[in-house]
Amino acid sequence: MMSKQRVENLMLVVVVITATGLASGQTHKEFRFTVHPGSNLAVANPYGPISVKSAAGNTVVVNAILHSDKVEVDQIQHGNRIDINSHLLPGADADSGQVEYEVLVPADASVSMRTSTGPLKAEKMRGDLTLEGTTASVDVHDVMNAHVHVKTLSGPVVLTNIKGGHVDVTSVSGDVTLNTVTGPNVQVSSSSGKIIYNGDFGIGGDYSLTSHTGDIEATAPPQASIDVVAQSAKGTVDSDFSLEPRHTSFTTKVGSTFAGTMNKALSLVKLNSFSGKIHLRKAPKPAY
Repeated sequence: MMSKQRVENLMLVVVVITATGLASGQTHKEFRFTVHPGSNLAVANPYGPISVKSAAGNTVVVNAILHSDKVEVDQIQHGNRIDINSHLLPGADADSGQVEYEVLVPADASVSMRTSTGPLKAEKMRGDLTLEGTTASVDVHDVMNAHVHVKTLSGPVVLTNIKGGHVDVTSVSGDVTLNTVTGPNVQVSSSSGKIIYNGDFGIGGDYSLTSHTGDIEATAPPQASIDVVAQSAKGTVDSDFSLEPRHTSFTTKVGSTFAGTMNKALSLVKLNSFSGKIHLRKAPKPAY
């Protein structure tokens, strides 16, 4: 049997915890929507993260944590389309207007998410994805046979294990990293950010990595089958591979351009920068 003093202490702890929770001003809300195959979800959140994962079934579940009473969640469903919007009230700022979203959707759903601060995350999807952010970081992984469109101002972008779809990434100053990203069309464009590619460039794809002042580093295994062209107007260009020369419409120049093929040259790879360095690296042999 507990003493009176211990009971009073436990009650005080409960009161303190409860008061702390109330003082934070956070509110949790959950929304559920029944959809049919091929649904569409759009989430607009000026401040705060958005995370989307696939789940079995035909239900979209939206969990939202509101950081204050200065923001509301507007939600509406039109047939197979769902719109979720963080509605800022007078006096809201980047802190009080923040909402954290965790969303579960059917794997074939098409999802659009937009935020300023982020981060933005999506995983294990088969539907098309559109992610837009300002300073928000972007993390997309394990996506199959879907279009992935990313647009950021300065947030870093990491795409991992994206296969069979079209990939289009545009960034002003954020670094872009692609890990095991393959598909019929992969395009990355950045003004000043660094572009890093790690993978084998697949079979039959068209890859274009372009940065105005940022460096480009592409790493591929010796068995990669590529037709590669690399150009940098004022930067340096280097390759770890002994490429088979090929005819080009421009004059190649050692140190600033190169063009050649490896193996059966099944994928076209274009690496372009105005003043950044370009390096086609040979992946190290895996350790066994």
